Amino acid sequence: MIKIDHVTKYYPLKGGKLHYVLKDVSLEIPSNHSIGVLGPNGAGKSTLLRMIGGAEAPNSGSITSTSSISWPLGLSAGFQGSLSGRQNILFVCQINGLSKAETRHVIEQVIEFTQLGPYFDMPVKTYSSGMRAKLGFGLSINFDFDYYLIDELTSVGDATFREKATLEFERIKQSSSLIFVAHNLNVLRKSCNSALFLRNGDATYYEDIEKGIAAYQAYIQEKKGESAHKPVAKKAAAKKTIAEKTVVKKSALHIAAKKTSHSSHITPLPLSKNDTIT
Repeated sequence: MIKIDHVTKYYPLKGGKLHYVLKDVSLEIPSNHSIGVLGPNGAGKSTLLRMIGGAEAPNSGSITSTSSISWPLGLSAGFQGSLSGRQNILFVCQINGLSKAETRHVIEQVIEFTQLGPYFDMPVKTYSSGMRAKLGFGLSINFDFDYYLIDELTSVGDATFREKATLEFERIKQSSSLIFVAHNLNVLRKSCNSALFLRNGDATYYEDIEKGIAAYQAYIQEKKGESAHKPVAKKAAAKKTIAEKTVVKKSALHIAAKKTSHSSHITPLPLSKNDTIT
C-alpha cells in the first residue's frame, strides 16, 4: 500500500501565483491493483509518479510505503547521458548490490529485450526517446518491484517494442501492481482494473476503472462545453463595445453639429452708409 497523507504540490508562476498539482490530498493506493492515472494535460500525472517514486518531493505532507517502488518508466527515465547504455545498467546494478553474475545476467536480458545493437555501447544522449524508453523498461523488468510506475511508455517505440511491453505488463501484473499514466483509454482498460483521477489539485480513487473513466470523460465534456460558450460571450461583449463606441461617436458628432449650427446664426452688424460690399 502507498499512503498519501495531506500532500500539497505546487509550482510558482509569474506574478507570484501558484499552480497546484495536488492540494491537501489524502488517500491510499492499495496493493494488488493495477491503477490507471487519469486527468487532463497539466493535472500533474507525471509529477505524481515522480513523487511516489521519490524523484520529487511534495511541498508539504508525505508519501509513505513499505513496498518496493520502481523509478518512473517512460520518456523521463533518468539515465546519465554521457554514459553508454551498458555503463548505465552497470551503475544501477552496482548501487542495488547485485553480484557480478547477476549483473551479467541483467545485461544479457536488457540486450535481448531492447535490441539496441551497437547503440547499447554508445552514449545515451545519442538515443531517441523510444530507445531511452526501451532501455529503461528493459532494465526495470529485471528487478522485482511491488509497484511499477509507467509514464506514457506505450506511446513510444516501434510496434515490436509495444507488443513486448504489453506482454511484460501481463507478466508483471501476476505478482506486482502497475501505476500507469497513458492518454489512450483502451490501453488503460487492458492493463488496469482501478483508476486515480486527478484534476484541479484534487485526486479521487475508483475501485472500478470504468467508473473512473466515466468520471474523467464527464469532466472533459463539461470543460468542452465551457470552452464552447466562451467565444459566444466574447462576441457578445465585442458587439456591445462596438455599439457603445458607435453611440459615443454619434453623440460627439451631434454635439459638433449643434456647435456648428450655433456658430452659423451670428447676427450681422448693420452697415453704415460709408461701408461697401465687395
